Amino acid sequence: MKKHIVKIKSIKFINYNVLEIKTDRPEGYEFKPGQATEMSINTEQWKEETRPFTFTSLPQDDYLEFTIKVYPDHNGMTEQLSRCKEGDELILRDVFGAIQYKGKGTFLAGGAGVTPFISILRSLEMQNDLVKNALIFANKAEKDIFLRDEFENLLGRNYVNVLSEENIAKYAHGHIDENFMRSTISDYSQYFYVCGPPEMTDKVVEDLKKLGATDDRIIIEDYD
Repeated sequence: MKKHIVKIKSIKFINYNVLEIKTDRPEGYEFKPGQATEMSINTEQWKEETRPFTFTSLPQDDYLEFTIKVYPDHNGMTEQLSRCKEGDELILRDVFGAIQYKGKGTFLAGGAGVTPFISILRSLEMQNDLVKNALIFANKAEKDIFLRDEFENLLGRNYVNVLSEENIAKYAHGHIDENFMRSTISDYSQYFYVCGPPEMTDKVVEDLKKLGATDDRIIIEDYD
């Protein structure tokens, strides 16, 4: 597996717990919207510790961008990334990922699971092909929603936030479950792109099938 050392060009918080990191881009390093790579920090302590992160830049950009949720209480890699600064080095590996755009549909995301969809939606906007696509974004609380303005600009009324632990009038309340989907989605022949914590993804896929979606129309990450 080839390793690529890249320098951080910019790093900032775009939400209280979400980092946007831009790096330079190795020559010939290609990816498709929705794909990811294994990343580590190029220091003695962290260079062998790898975690998967999704590209949120566009394939044609001359830089790479990652949008990363930070978990400070884990004392792990995301916390270390939050301490990085411009000029620090990261190590990237091969590109992988089964989540790719197949056709118009609904994107169902839980928390950081929205990250594979960011590059896909941005790419569709560049191609003027966003019409009839929708995003349902589940979080615990309003403060956890990130890139809200961008998603609203991209999708308008086809962007829905769902909060499980707060009941706020302008957002749906609850979970992306069978009852919620039954009341929100009318067409189960479309594509469904699902990404979130494993237990959420499994349950959403199970409920989608109950409602009539078929395996070939449900796109999830392949962890095998």
